[in-house]
Amino acid sequence: MSPSPLEALRPPLTTAFDIHLQWFAAEDEGRTEEPSEHKIRKAREEGKVAKSAELTSTLVLLVTVVTLAFTAGSFLGNCAGLVRFFLSFVARPDSISGQAMYRACMGYFIRIALPLCVAAFLAALLGNVAQVGFLFTVKPITPDPSRIAPRIGRWLQRSFLSGEAAFNLVKAMVKVAIIVAIVYVNISGEMPRIERLVLSPLFSGISLIADLGFRIIVEASIVMLAISLIDYWFQRRQHMESLKMSKQEMKEERRLYEGDPLVKSRLRERMRDILRKNMMQQVPKATVVITNPTHYAVALQYSRGTMSAPTLTAKGVDTIAARIREIATENGVPLVENRPLAQALYREVEIGDEIPAKFYEAISVIIAQVFKMTGGSAEAV
Repeated sequence: MSPSPLEALRPPLTTAFDIHLQWFAAEDEGRTEEPSEHKIRKAREEGKVAKSAELTSTLVLLVTVVTLAFTAGSFLGNCAGLVRFFLSFVARPDSISGQAMYRACMGYFIRIALPLCVAAFLAALLGNVAQVGFLFTVKPITPDPSRIAPRIGRWLQRSFLSGEAAFNLVKAMVKVAIIVAIVYVNISGEMPRIERLVLSPLFSGISLIADLGFRIIVEASIVMLAISLIDYWFQRRQHMESLKMSKQEMKEERRLYEGDPLVKSRLRERMRDILRKNMMQQVPKATVVITNPTHYAVALQYSRGTMSAPTLTAKGVDTIAARIREIATENGVPLVENRPLAQALYREVEIGDEIPAKFYEAISVIIAQVFKMTGGSAEAV
């Protein structure tokens, strides 16, 4: 697969020990511009999205444990039924066929595992959709020969030199400390009962240990969920940082996907030339012609139903201005004298462009007067 035009700008790596500047912080390599919508969309199509694997795994653990708590009665009943079923045939192994034994075993297994599997699947789906939306792409698992060669520089940078490595180290230490604290608090609180287990019935001990384990797992899962939300925020930040662009990349992308600015400028100039040549034909359609009164003339057209603002359709000075006034008079287009406005419109507005917002108030008064003189009505521009 050929590299993208933007990737072609980057110098290739020749040995496994090369360290590319793109691996370091965006600011260190001149990538100070926020990523464009096109680059974000392209990265998403390639499967490069901000995602925290810990958020998904924590949701799976929490939802599965809670599901097990609510289905504990059914779970234990099915386990006991499975044990009784097999023990009942221990002394009579020939009383049931292997196929029947298999069907019975699979039936118990489905009743035991199905609720937990469904809960885990839905939690994993929810965790992924909540982070990246509905996205399907095979690009991340597509074979890429460039990934086979080891990049020692990249490994060192990711392992020791990046902010992500430091964040992951601190995160792991915090998680271990929190889990140890949760385990210690729960076990120390139940020590009197644990010490009396030697004198308690078997099922009382099982109940106590199960309850203690369940509390530890749920509390740890809730804390891990909070940490994974922070991790998701960090991954999003790192993802956007990795997509930042240099000013040169921004120019190249604009040229590739929006056209060369020089070509676009020439096209606009060509269009203005065509409008200038045909502007005298637009004067009879004008709503009003604003004059200097002798040196400048500017024709404006405005239709409330089709235009959001008045459009300049013709302009000129001296001889051209006189011709514009002549055509306007012949076709009954009102002439309004306003020296500063006529000069400002001539200098700042090109033919075919809508008037800037700073002229709205002055022109709305003029157009209202014109409609009043011609027997119509005008809304404010």
